[in-house]
Amino acid sequence: VEQAHVVGLSMGAFATLHFGLDHPRRALSLTIAGVGYGAEKAREAEFRTQAEAAAQGFETRGSRAFAEIYGESAARVQLQAKNPRGWREMVEWLGEHDPQGAANTMRGVQAQRPSLYDLEDRLRRLALPTLIVAGDEDDPTLQPAIFLKRTIPASGLLVLPKTGHLINLEEPAAFNAALAEFFAQVQAGRWLPRDPRARPDEIMRTR
Repeated sequence: VEQAHVVGLSMGAFATLHFGLDHPRRALSLTIAGVGYGAEKAREAEFRTQAEAAAQGFETRGSRAFAEIYGESAARVQLQAKNPRGWREMVEWLGEHDPQGAANTMRGVQAQRPSLYDLEDRLRRLALPTLIVAGDEDDPTLQPAIFLKRTIPASGLLVLPKTGHLINLEEPAAFNAALAEFFAQVQAGRWLPRDPRARPDEIMRTR
């Protein structure tokens, strides 16, 4: 595959974004959903502390037991309320992860990755069509999503109501429809950079 529409959620969204930055010729577009945990400078230390606690949870409790706790975190209970069966499957899949591998991922990837705000200069030069998707109850991603919208030239922001972190599982129809429309616009050459007249600092034109 020479080129593809690249889609990622959460940690996969970070990977998608870095793929676009490092290999822009291989991507037709980027969809980054649920991205931004730990990105806000004021919350970096808190996020790293929580990532370490999660790593210890996997190590001491084991994946199956800790998945039950992790699955009821603030931005995942929305899936539990909307689709208990789907939430249960998600928890069971998480419980199949190797506990040491999950702990290493928390420590070596989640807690150590650069903040999105540290990538601002590179993001401003990112020319790829980009769709940013956030759930309005996934609080750690909301401000980073707005930052990305204001920084990546050819980006659009979709915020789904009453939705947490597991966007594609919570609202599969809305998520898939948004991606289908996005891909169609990209392929038609209609997903363009923001019009320079649409200045974010202007309320109304007076001259």
